[in-house]
Amino acid sequence: MAPDCYTLKNGVAIPKIGVGTYRIKDEDLVDTVITTAIRQGYRLIDTATVYKNESAIGKALRSVFNDYSTYGVTRSDLFVVSKLAPRDQGFNACYNAVLCSLDKLGLEYIDLYLIHWPGTQKVPHDSDKNRANRQGSWQALEKLQTEGKLRSIGVSNYTVQHLSELLSFANLVPSVLQVEFHPLHYQPELVSYCQTHGIQLQAYSSLGQGELLDGSVPIPTLDRIAQRHRCSVPVVLLRWGLQHNAVVIPKSTQPARIKENMTCINIELSSAVTGAGLLGQSQVWDSGGPRSPPVDRQ
Repeated sequence: MAPDCYTLKNGVAIPKIGVGTYRIKDEDLVDTVITTAIRQGYRLIDTATVYKNESAIGKALRSVFNDYSTYGVTRSDLFVVSKLAPRDQGFNACYNAVLCSLDKLGLEYIDLYLIHWPGTQKVPHDSDKNRANRQGSWQALEKLQTEGKLRSIGVSNYTVQHLSELLSFANLVPSVLQVEFHPLHYQPELVSYCQTHGIQLQAYSSLGQGELLDGSVPIPTLDRIAQRHRCSVPVVLLRWGLQHNAVVIPKSTQPARIKENMTCINIELSSAVTGAGLLGQSQVWDSGGPRSPPVDRQ
């Protein structure tokens, strides 16, 4: 059974849980992840230009669409998300990048397309060019949505400052903000801003990039909660995101884990458990994580 959905401000339904594909590039592995996820009921697939796997995902989707008896889905049943690479900021570059993503994915439209980062690759953080590029990129996405190539548009890794700037010139309010969001990094001001403006929150790194699982940041409470619900700690963390009304997009290459992650829709945490952040603010890259955000911090 497909997961429940939230309804975006523009009326489009977005599944509450999807499968992430960051760092999954091998074509056979991509096929395994996508086909396994769809068989387990996932209907949202999250990718990005910088993940360099859009072509592999497109190939996997074609095999799914060509085998309805096995998978039972058509294009309209799936919700595909992709994102603009920082190198492609600006109106013309953004417009062409979306067309390229459509071609690689083999799709006539993308359900949700996000500006991946506020900054532009190789442009200094304090340069005014970042603001101009953000505006140009957003205007390109608005045009692509009116042309039917994108169903919804949004942003990723934006701060309240970036969102306020966007709303000062946008004709369309972003449907979604994708950010790092987990018990170690709860952003109340950003969450409140999104609620006020009808922007749906989408969470990545729901497991704290592993820090909540490998003992780097021990939280005994998580183990007790998992035992109480007879589930794993990852399932508890994913449910925490859902109960904060976020879309969650866990990534795994293991079929058993992909199946297990979906069970987060079957449990309910108490309000005491879902209270804000547990240990203050800590982004995964604060301690030398795998990526450094090319973010314009003006």
